[in-house]
Amino acid sequence: MKAFNISNQGKTLPIMEEFYSLQGEGHHTGKAAYFLRIGGCDVGCSFCDVKESWNPDLHPLVAVDDVIKHISETKADTVVVTGGEPCLYNLSYLCEQLSKQGLVRHLETSGSEPLSGQWDWICLSPKKGTYIHPVFYTLANELKVIIQDSSDIARAEENASCMHHHSDLFLQPEWSKRGKVMPLIVDYILQHPQWKISLQSHKYMRIP
Repeated sequence: MKAFNISNQGKTLPIMEEFYSLQGEGHHTGKAAYFLRIGGCDVGCSFCDVKESWNPDLHPLVAVDDVIKHISETKADTVVVTGGEPCLYNLSYLCEQLSKQGLVRHLETSGSEPLSGQWDWICLSPKKGTYIHPVFYTLANELKVIIQDSSDIARAEENASCMHHHSDLFLQPEWSKRGKVMPLIVDYILQHPQWKISLQSHKYMRIP
């Protein structure tokens, strides 16, 4: 799928939601951050808990400059850009403006689209059957693989073998199957301690 919305150089983006909360997953779990969820997805996972993010036409184009103003009204020092699949868009202008404000820039991506923008932290969460642009294996700071069943463990190892530098490796239970796969993940990590477990702690805490 070709990237959407490239004619305006990323100065407006289809924003599904933006909010200030705590990071619930991965390396930065528990950290306060401003979340920017961009509409549009080329992957469409069956287990996605924000399917309403898939269609970019459902979400208004918002000026990046306005988003920066919204962030400045909070105490956030970190911004997490997620989706959908945010890399469908040119994110260079967004990163430039965040950098000018001294904000730390985190990206959450499946790796299915080319990278744009300069990032302080990249979380790569590859999905089954999706092509991953090799640059993400080089630059990602953490690899987070969603586990639905035992076959996903092998896929996680395949992706980990492509990582070209030391990065955090996470196995995360798919929320609706967490009771079934949690023992599998725990046992696997005990035998392969290079991996860590990531939980969707924001759901346990009942926060956005």
